[in-house]
Amino acid sequence: MGKIGKDLDIDFLISTGDNFYDDGIISPFDSQFQDSFTNIYTASSLQKPWYNVLGNHDYRGNVYAQLSPILRDLDCRWICLRSYVVNAEIVDIFFVDTTPFVDKYFDEPKDHVYDWRGVLPRNKYLNNLLTDVDVALQESMAKWKIVVGHHTIKSAGHHGITIELEKQLLPILEANEVDLYINGHDHCLEHISSINSGIQFMTSGGGSKAWKGDMNDWNPQEMRFYYDGQGFMSVYTSEAELRVVFYDGFGRILHRWSTCKKGVYSDI
Repeated sequence: MGKIGKDLDIDFLISTGDNFYDDGIISPFDSQFQDSFTNIYTASSLQKPWYNVLGNHDYRGNVYAQLSPILRDLDCRWICLRSYVVNAEIVDIFFVDTTPFVDKYFDEPKDHVYDWRGVLPRNKYLNNLLTDVDVALQESMAKWKIVVGHHTIKSAGHHGITIELEKQLLPILEANEVDLYINGHDHCLEHISSINSGIQFMTSGGGSKAWKGDMNDWNPQEMRFYYDGQGFMSVYTSEAELRVVFYDGFGRILHRWSTCKKGVYSDI
């Protein structure tokens, strides 16, 4: 990542959630913050703003610890809110808190304890969130619209489709002509091109452990790329072009895709 970051002269980084395993962090002073973030991403090219969303494993710890400004004091790169918008001139990036959408975390938590402070009452939280996302997308004047959430909407990986997001969030993304939906959750790298809209679904969940051989069947008309190993992705935007590149853990290119604003898509 450090090498690719230097080659591309990146402006910032994004984490798709599950920032700390297995159960988030217990306080802003948890040693995991240093062990899994500060002391890992040490390359000079990675000393840039780092925008994070929360994943389901983060909700198993102290959520407010990850949202605490104390972490920003400890490492100025760290930026983590529940849901927010980053305006990067020609692109607006909408970060969505997806964990509260998933029914099983509430109905069948098993042995896990989730930190739902700030989320309950759940229906009110989700309705407000969906309204805020819809309004923000409608008001966006950016050339490109990218939405980032932890959970999958479309995926052939272990977790597959998140039905709650497909039902509640996806119609908003389609109505507002979102260009990319980027997620983690499935421990793979993946590109699905929707046949029902212009949305490209990108899974970047290979930043740590990967699930080898754990892939389900998917419509070959939609599946552009799947890799069951470790890696990451980059996104480049200009007035005319949006370009995505997937890399393995050694920085070797696995898949490239680009589009222009006229709607001409191409695999490279």
